Amino acid sequence: MSQANQIAFVRKGSVAAENGIEPLDIIESINNVKLEDIFDYYYYEDEPEFDMVILKPNGDRSNLHIVKGEGEDLGIAFENGLMDDYRSCHNKCIFCFIDQMPPNMRETLYFKDDDTRLSFLQGNYVTLTNMKEEDLDRIIKYHLAPINISVQATNPELRKRMLHNRFAGDIMDKIKKLSDAGIEMNAQIVLCKGVNDGAELERSIRELYDYYPQMQSMSVVPVGLSKYRDGLYELEPFERDDAREVLDIIHRWQDKAYEETGMHFVQASDEWYLTAELPLPEADRYDGYIQLENGVGMIRLLMDEFREALAHTKRKPFMKRRTISVATGKLAAPFIEELSQELMRKFPKVDIRVYTIVNNFFGERITVSGLITGQDLIAQLKDVELGEKLLIPQNMVRQVERDFLDDITVEEASETLQVPIDIVKSSGQDFVECMLS
Repeated sequence: MSQANQIAFVRKGSVAAENGIEPLDIIESINNVKLEDIFDYYYYEDEPEFDMVILKPNGDRSNLHIVKGEGEDLGIAFENGLMDDYRSCHNKCIFCFIDQMPPNMRETLYFKDDDTRLSFLQGNYVTLTNMKEEDLDRIIKYHLAPINISVQATNPELRKRMLHNRFAGDIMDKIKKLSDAGIEMNAQIVLCKGVNDGAELERSIRELYDYYPQMQSMSVVPVGLSKYRDGLYELEPFERDDAREVLDIIHRWQDKAYEETGMHFVQASDEWYLTAELPLPEADRYDGYIQLENGVGMIRLLMDEFREALAHTKRKPFMKRRTISVATGKLAAPFIEELSQELMRKFPKVDIRVYTIVNNFFGERITVSGLITGQDLIAQLKDVELGEKLLIPQNMVRQVERDFLDDITVEEASETLQVPIDIVKSSGQDFVECMLS
């Protein structure tokens, strides 16, 4: 029996604990079904009553009859979150950012994940190229949804070229099968200049929109280009006029979709508006921020939450002057500066200094804060008077390990810069609290 089924944690007072299930136990079967992965477990464990066979560390087997409340979980966690090996990517995409990583970084940064199960568990976008027919059938059987799909192009031949995979051209057949079964989906297109933009983008939007409402939404994000592209497919960055042409297409389809469905369907990531030098859309254009994890509407949501929190704060004006620094990427910096000015007008004793960290590590074309390294942060702030504390966004570091992409820890950066570093959560409310606390 695979150790992937081994239990790592049992919650005190849970159904599992009451039935004598302990850490290091292995689940052999539920209702005589051997579990393939976490979705088999969720499917059979969801019943209010079932039989389970547990293998103890000493080799003894325990036959349990579990009875629990409707919707109640067993209260366990597994050593391996999938209860199976992670599936790697079978593609060689022309835009893959992992291929643009420098050498000698931590091993996990080079793993190309394309595991459909992580789409349901973590919201990952997957290509479906390593899925067999029986995998689709399991999704339909368990009615797992939504599934987030990296489409890139609906044109079969173009998709095969972009993913460098001769089996990648059947994406619309898979989408049709999932749609016919009532499975909700979201799509993503990584747009590459001169490759899948223009008429190909029009085609992709049109053909995906045909599957609305099962295809709930789609986002269009620009390709990220680092400076480590030697030997890779030649791609050019989008300039201002290019971005405006992309937004013209997206806005035209948004207007059509909204008139027909009340939803805008296709969304542009924030980078397009910055590159086009156009204002961000208002909140209602983001359809409830359904594509937020793709960088669609993140800045608008942050600004609206920040302003609401600032308007309702009960804090009294400060008596003594205080200085706080904020470090962020080039993409968000103008908006963080705008919000900081609004806070300083309400609290004149608070001096907020916003520092744009240029991404020298990956290249200046990379403008998001989530790809800023500790060494760039330190190098650009080491001679700066940072005041009482330095604020950084949570996507700049791993939450548990508290380290940057280059393995420099928050504590090491704090010690080098000689300033306490606070990690700001993604909400505008938390941003206000960090500035004023």
